[in-house]
Amino acid sequence: MNKILSSIKKPNLSFWQIWNMNVGFFGIQFSFGLQQTAINPIFSFLGADHAELPLLNLAGPVTGLLIQPIIGAISDKTWLPKWGGRRKPFFLIGALLGSLCLFAFPFSPGLWFAVGLLWILDAANNTAMEPYRAFVGDKLNDDQLTYGYQMQSLFVGAGITIANFSLFLFQDWFGSPSGETTALCTTATETISAIPTWVYYSFFLGAVASVGTILWSVWKTPEIPPSEEQLSEIKRERKDSTFAGRASEPFREIAGAIGKMPKMMWKLAAVYFFQWYALFVYWQFITPMLRTSFFGLANDDDARFNSIMEACKSGEVISTADTAFAQNFQAISEQALAQTGLMNGTYNFITMIVALALVPFAKKYGSRNVYVICLFFSAIAMLSMPFITNKWALLAPMLLFGIGWAAMMGIPYAMVSKIIPEEKRGVYMGIVNMMIVIPMLIQTVTFGPIIKNLLGNSAVNAILFGGVFFIIAALLALRMKKSVSTAVTDMN
Repeated sequence: MNKILSSIKKPNLSFWQIWNMNVGFFGIQFSFGLQQTAINPIFSFLGADHAELPLLNLAGPVTGLLIQPIIGAISDKTWLPKWGGRRKPFFLIGALLGSLCLFAFPFSPGLWFAVGLLWILDAANNTAMEPYRAFVGDKLNDDQLTYGYQMQSLFVGAGITIANFSLFLFQDWFGSPSGETTALCTTATETISAIPTWVYYSFFLGAVASVGTILWSVWKTPEIPPSEEQLSEIKRERKDSTFAGRASEPFREIAGAIGKMPKMMWKLAAVYFFQWYALFVYWQFITPMLRTSFFGLANDDDARFNSIMEACKSGEVISTADTAFAQNFQAISEQALAQTGLMNGTYNFITMIVALALVPFAKKYGSRNVYVICLFFSAIAMLSMPFITNKWALLAPMLLFGIGWAAMMGIPYAMVSKIIPEEKRGVYMGIVNMMIVIPMLIQTVTFGPIIKNLLGNSAVNAILFGGVFFIIAALLALRMKKSVSTAVTDMN
């Protein structure tokens, strides 16, 4: 992965050294977990319509497509001993900036402010993520790479799981008890916020976790310094090339690799389009769906609530009936967000348990076949969610969704690894990442009109739409060659 480190003999690291090196992934993924579950409900609390949610999520795919390759290329040619080394300066800066955004998010005075913070937060997380993954590879020899990335997966799953469970628990502990009402409108000297106070606690916890765990890894894990010869190479390359040249180098390599891309990867790109489009629909619309299918709120209720809150902000007198309605609407919305946290935490917990268990199944029955079945599991989960009206029964489809998510996060990478040149592994894995963020980007600009004009502005229909897209993804995955699917599978 890194030419500068290739000549350095790396010693075996102990369990605790690898543990300490990966702890920072917990904080980064805690932040991503809050983005998946809480950001869109916050947008709704601040007055966003269902049809606006996809476009409001444009930050994720855009920053993922641009920030990661640029930062990764720059960090390859960086050595700043006063700031920690090659990778540490970047993921430390990303963690600090991300923590500030998480702390500020609940105080958003309006939708525009929250959307702007999301752009900064996504850029910060992507600034931290790519150098951090390279950092793990820099430190480990070939014999310990799989073990190191398995440890990374543990902290990734733990961060997302605890982020989601924190939303469920804080609502239970600190939310307004059933039947208890709070003042709807504040005085003219106070700021009105539709974001419930208990949501603040998850974001504050995420802010501490983000910077705290990164600082732990930075403190406990030194980077491997370059030799004098290697340091001279860094300085020479930096002197001979411009910033623009260094930043554009990975894009030139990717363009060349795409021209020679194996046919199986083109087939995977088709699968990924429907798979990741459906996943983005799920993350955006699961809470609005619960408000409708589980708690009985309709679009008209949403419009009435927003009009009442606007009247509140304008200083108008709100009737007793409207006040009671708005208070009940707010309480139900909070419960829907908490239920989403429980569901998302459940499927990520299942993913942690199932990911390694899929390895023997993939070896016995073929990676492609296991991948197809798991995509069908995800489809069944999404198609069944809108029709379940019991709080705990809603966890049943999350078992299937967690199995599907475990397969999506491992099997396609193993299949690609079997057919690409060893010396181009980094480039082609970058192309796989593009296959992820491009469907997300397309979803953010296309699904708003789709849900508004074709799906009746219904979050329930949006989730069903995602289930159909998972079925299409599974059928397209059947086109992938069996010779790849029967290869020995490495989930990492």
